[in-house]
Amino acid sequence: MAGEEVDRPPVGAWGHTHVEEWSPERLAEVTVERARGFGWDFVKFQPRATFFAEAFGARFRPSGDPLLPPVAESELIPDLESWRRLSLADPGVMREQARALGLVVQRLGDRVPVLQTVFSPISVAAYLVGRDRERLARELRDQPAVVVPALERIAEALVNFSRDSVEAGAAGVFYAVSGFATPDLVPYDAYERWLLPLDRKVLGSLPAGAWFNVLHLCGPRQHFELGRRLPVQAISYSIHEEGNPSLAEVRRLTGRAVMGGVEQRHLLVEGPQEEIERQVREAVASTGGRGLLVAPGCSVPPAAPAAHLKAMVEAVAA
Repeated sequence: MAGEEVDRPPVGAWGHTHVEEWSPERLAEVTVERARGFGWDFVKFQPRATFFAEAFGARFRPSGDPLLPPVAESELIPDLESWRRLSLADPGVMREQARALGLVVQRLGDRVPVLQTVFSPISVAAYLVGRDRERLARELRDQPAVVVPALERIAEALVNFSRDSVEAGAAGVFYAVSGFATPDLVPYDAYERWLLPLDRKVLGSLPAGAWFNVLHLCGPRQHFELGRRLPVQAISYSIHEEGNPSLAEVRRLTGRAVMGGVEQRHLLVEGPQEEIERQVREAVASTGGRGLLVAPGCSVPPAAPAAHLKAMVEAVAA
């Protein structure tokens, strides 16, 4: 992350386990099993994506299918006025995920840093409106006096969760902005006015022990300027999404290490293995192997074969 010469770039990958993720103990167990089995150099902890929304009162149930995410049972914010009533309903859900991460840290020891997943406030809010990003962006634009105070309440909960996670042993956070840091939804000036202060609030409140913090920019045509303006050590994104620059370009633009290089949605599921190895070599060549953490561009689908994930590790070590 300092951009110095290393023997090889570190490598890691992550993905949901839709059955195990409903139990802290089982989630911790499968996380440790995968970390040891694949030989990850770092672990991005992967709790179920809905738990932040659950903490604010949204209801989801397990799909019962290892390939399918949780199923929404209700829409917590059906209209604009509902934002005014939003409050933290079940902080125990967040404490449960911090505890699950702590179990992973205990079992892996201090040689493998573990990152806690933290959604940005606007990313949490998306789960409260049924993943309707367009509606959420429109309400933010048209009624910021209503929506922003709700996002501030979400941010407060995320500050506490992030601190609890670091106290439980997290080396830092994987701070995910899921689809909103793009002119397709939120122009940069609007993001800077309403959302960047919330991102700074969460990331700026991390304890000093959080030394490994990653900004994940999810989707095409991202606002990579955010990487320079937030206190993180690395930028995670997909070079294979339309309009996103190369790893070397983002490293130059932000002054941060970059995390990515491997296309996850199709390649890590379907192969071929030779193309996975080629993308790893290309990522290393494009950066000179400095300031690089080899990883997928985003969460790996559950259907990805183990052999394809092992190919990432083998290509880095070759």
